[in-house]
This record gives sequence, structure tokens and C-alpha cells, in this order.
Amino acid sequence: MAFERAVVTGGAGFLGSHVCEALLKRGTRVVCVDDFSTGSLDNLPDDDPRLGVAVMDVARPLDLLGDVDLVLHLACPASPADYLRDPIGTLKTGGFGTLHALELAQRKGARIVVASTSEVYGDPLEHPQRETYWGNVNPIGPRSTYDEAKRFGEALTSAFLREHGTDAGIVRIFNTYGSRMRPHDGRMVPTFFRQALAGEPLTVHGDGSQTRSLCHVDDLVRGLLSMADADHAGPVNLGNPEEVTVLEVAHRIIAITGSDSEVRHVEPMADDPRRRRPDITLARELLGWQPEIPLDEGLRRSFDRHLVG
Repeated sequence: MAFERAVVTGGAGFLGSHVCEALLKRGTRVVCVDDFSTGSLDNLPDDDPRLGVAVMDVARPLDLLGDVDLVLHLACPASPADYLRDPIGTLKTGGFGTLHALELAQRKGARIVVASTSEVYGDPLEHPQRETYWGNVNPIGPRSTYDEAKRFGEALTSAFLREHGTDAGIVRIFNTYGSRMRPHDGRMVPTFFRQALAGEPLTVHGDGSQTRSLCHVDDLVRGLLSMADADHAGPVNLGNPEEVTVLEVAHRIIAITGSDSEVRHVEPMADDPRRRRPDITLARELLGWQPEIPLDEGLRRSFDRHLVG
């Protein structure tokens, strides 16, 4: 589907900037909405006249002029370091921010894709996780500000769909990695790369047997835009079903960087999920999407692009 003008909230962040870039390559005019609390202008092309930047906090109403036919709502602190540092702001972004993005889409008659997260499944009792699973989430734990903000965002999106007939879709994004991640943002892949390149021990929480499913950002962006092109409400899981342990990821990054670093085990994180793997049957059937980039290749790409560049 060809979109004339899209709004990407959180468009200067890791994922959002890649989405802006992909839309521009499609010929879509893009408005990047960001308050730059975690995003950076350096992530955005500075020579494309079709890209506009609106410095706004999505927790406040989005008063944007002109026609809009697509809204991609990605704004929200996604790394533990960010949402643990600003828990109330995270809840405001996930709650009020989603409300204002939905109101903008409703007002403009636009398709909206709301980015949720695999964290809505919590520490899952079902494996792999299907969209029909309701989750096992601690609503008052340290991670709850992010988890519950996303769960509320899903409920709000569903209410807009039922009450107003809003053209809305929900995607549940599993662990994603690639270039433009901040080295100190607290997520596993950039942290391991930073530590390996500095010759520091790679800090693995607990014994490292907890699993993750890592999707390269290029694959994830394809999935997001496939959801934008579709007319499905979701939720739809987007992620790579290749499941690896955290300890294995650490050793792979040590090998890719040629580092002499060792692994150091530290205290487990509170409410850290033991297993995480998406069932992507719906994404395959409804969107014709599945990831194409194997983990080792994706990690090498990230290393070649210096991860943060």
C-alpha cells in the first residue's frame, strides 16, 4: 500500500529511525515525532526534504497540521535502564501517548499501528508464546511500568477499534537488535558489544540459561510495514523464533569481536523472563512475513556497522 504522509512517534529512536528511513525509501513523506529523551537527530537523515521533525512529548495532545494516512506509534522507553530511571514518565508515554496517537489517527482517518511488546506475556507459562496467551505479569514489580503501560496501550487500542471503528493494528515486538542502539541503553546486545570491545567482562544476569529470541531490525521493520499495509487488528507477534540462551549470545559476541573478554555472572534481574520465543504463525499467515536474517549474520552486520552508527 502506498502512503502519502506518515507520522512516526519515537521516530528518532533505534527502531523508529529505521522505520522512518524505510518509509522514505518507499516515497512516503514522514513526520518524526520525538521529544529526544532517548532518541537522537544523528539517527535521522539530514538531507531528505520529505522528512519533517516535530519536537513533541506524546504524553501531550499531538496537534499536527495536514493530512496523515499512516501513524506508527513507537514512542516509549524500551530499555530497562530508561524505564527504570523514569517509571512514571514511561507510564505516561505508554498510556497518554497511545491515547494521543489513537486520537490523531482517528481525527485524520489514518491507519495506525501500535507497537506493543513481548513483555505483555511477562514470565510466560506458555512456550512458545501465541497471541491468545494472556500472560504472567507482575503488575507491581520494577518492570511493571513498561509491561503495564504496553498492556494498557493494547486495551486502549482495542477500545478505539470497538467504539470508533479506528483502523488500528497491534504488533507485539520481541527482542530486536541492530545498528543505532545506544551502547549504554541497558539492553543485552549493545551491552555485550560495548563490554567486549572494551575488553571488559560480559555481565550475564544469573546463570545465563534464560532464553531470548533476537530479531534483526531490518526484518522487524519489514514486519511493521507489512502490518501497516494490512487491514488486520492483531495483535500479531513480530520476532525471530530462533531461541538462544543469554550465555550463548555472550559467547557469540565475544567470538565476532575477537575479544579476550570473559563472562561474569551477576545477580539475576527481578522478574526476568526465563524463556522467550514467539509463535509467528499469524505473522506468516496474515502478513506473509517471517524473519530472514540468521542471528550470527545479524550480529556481524551490527558489528560491521559499529552498532551505534
